[in-house]
Amino acid sequence: MNQISVTGNTPLRFWEGFTCLKEELGLENQDQGFPVFFEQAPSFGLIITKNSATIRWNKPSQCYRGLSLLSQHWGTCQEIHQPMAFETAGIMFDVSRNAVLKPETIRFLLRKMAMLGLNLGMMYTEDTYEVEEYPYFGYLRGKYSKAQLRELDDYADALGIELVPCIQTLAHLNRALHWPAMAHMKDTEEVLLVEDEAALEFIRAMIRNATEPYRTKRIHIGMDEAHFLGLGGYLRKHGYTDPFTIMERHLKNVSGIIREMGLDAMMWSDMYFRLASPTGGYYDAPFIPEEVMAKAPADIDLVYWDYYQMDESVYERMMEMHAKFPAKTAFACGIWTWTGPAPHPQRALDTILPGLRQAKKYGVPLTFTTGWGDNGAECPMVAGLYPIVVYGEMCYNDEYDAAACAARFRAVAGADADAFIDLTRFNQLPGINDWSLRPVNAAKFLLYQDPIVPLYDDDLKGVDTQAHYNTLELDYRRYQQENPEYDLLLGFYAQLARTLKYKCAFHLRAGTCIREGNRDGAAICAAIAWAAAKELNRLREIWRDVWYHYNRVYGFEIIDVRIGGVAARMESAARLMEDFADGRIDTIEPLAEEPLPYTNLPGGALRGSYAWGEIVSACKADL
Repeated sequence: MNQISVTGNTPLRFWEGFTCLKEELGLENQDQGFPVFFEQAPSFGLIITKNSATIRWNKPSQCYRGLSLLSQHWGTCQEIHQPMAFETAGIMFDVSRNAVLKPETIRFLLRKMAMLGLNLGMMYTEDTYEVEEYPYFGYLRGKYSKAQLRELDDYADALGIELVPCIQTLAHLNRALHWPAMAHMKDTEEVLLVEDEAALEFIRAMIRNATEPYRTKRIHIGMDEAHFLGLGGYLRKHGYTDPFTIMERHLKNVSGIIREMGLDAMMWSDMYFRLASPTGGYYDAPFIPEEVMAKAPADIDLVYWDYYQMDESVYERMMEMHAKFPAKTAFACGIWTWTGPAPHPQRALDTILPGLRQAKKYGVPLTFTTGWGDNGAECPMVAGLYPIVVYGEMCYNDEYDAAACAARFRAVAGADADAFIDLTRFNQLPGINDWSLRPVNAAKFLLYQDPIVPLYDDDLKGVDTQAHYNTLELDYRRYQQENPEYDLLLGFYAQLARTLKYKCAFHLRAGTCIREGNRDGAAICAAIAWAAAKELNRLREIWRDVWYHYNRVYGFEIIDVRIGGVAARMESAARLMEDFADGRIDTIEPLAEEPLPYTNLPGGALRGSYAWGEIVSACKADL
């Protein structure tokens, strides 16, 4: 551990933050250590000479960015001047899609953020925080207590990070509203019954309880993806009302509560665009009616989120449209942790970089990147570390430099960047083109595809998936050995590759054996199926260890059901193949059918399959 001696103008809680970080920084304060002088300045900089170092900081978290860079470049002489591109920048943690991050996992991520010089943490809690008046809110979902949130807020503050509650006050409330005790407040399965007195009291209670544990006056109130707004309970109660009008009235009510509590709010902007779209889409609204923009609240910032576009001109057009609203614009990109068990870091880079370039061009004051966990939070949040580091570096640099980001990743995360970048390969298959808005996520649909009623056989015709995952298994065994700090995480991915290798070996042979009447081949398939079932159960055990390491216990029951179900189906497939091989049955009907394309799009691209229910069967899955 390198010895430093700190002097100069440090932030109020610097020493608390330094104590949290010193092990990861590899630095220890000693009276006779290398002199490090801190100086408050208009922008961030680091000057290293033979005899001392000077860290210039504008935001408290930049002190830790400076120390991280000093540790990385220890023993060199150089000057680094990196004005922060945004006034406020950070990470949104999704703790609402079954996986509720342990407080120690959030502290781990906050430390990495401080080393990057980020100063905003967003706690996305749909129903995973206490609302005292509503005991079913977050019931059996792993919600945080107010004491836990206060402790996290204290920890973040010591690192110079503002922790902000992010809730929903319109849609995305399915898990709260599905309880019979709360169903009277719903319009549709996801959306609150707006203009209802009980619902307004519920919103007031949510906002009050959500903000109580935090220092900040900021709050994110959601408002996104309110599909079919006004077409359920609202329609039955009030008759048809124009969705813009409903949205305007609801925002007026919520704005009143926000102002009454002295809060500064932000909200997602997509509903304005969806309501103006002829298809309900996000990008095809020709314009937002002027009377709608004029009625939009000027005191609630609009967050333009975009995780999909790789064409910078789309971001430019959307930024221009946002600029016409009276409110300030914020921007959110994504680290692509929602594709299934493996993230898609390459797609994260392809979307983060053009988005941030346009955010800088338009002078957006606040940005953050999101780590969503859609459809069960199968991907550990920590697996998205590489895009997080790239996002952080792009807040201080004009262009992406792969070698520089890999070096920063080593300094911040303590691991080889390739071990995290190569996670993309779990989803990208050789020779497959994918749809930009929903890229192929092969690891998920190959994991859950049924062995007897396979939906993807035609889509993947001619692709040697077995060889692909065999190579990945070897690579991730090596990465696991080379990066001991992430032994559990990388071991999980090695086992995922091994499981997919066996499962793909079955899929590549099974249908052909049945259609050709190859009973000897069926016997081989039966042996492969038994082996795949064994590997699936081993995967489930390791996955459980990973889940319990990073997340609270809640939510893993869904993974148990999913992987346990696949293992059971592989055993059923093994027995059917044995029956066919031994002549006890003449065929296996679903495998005897000629496969048809499933996710093919015009032009030959495939779209990803992001929901378990659309993968496992042609029948309806109601789980």
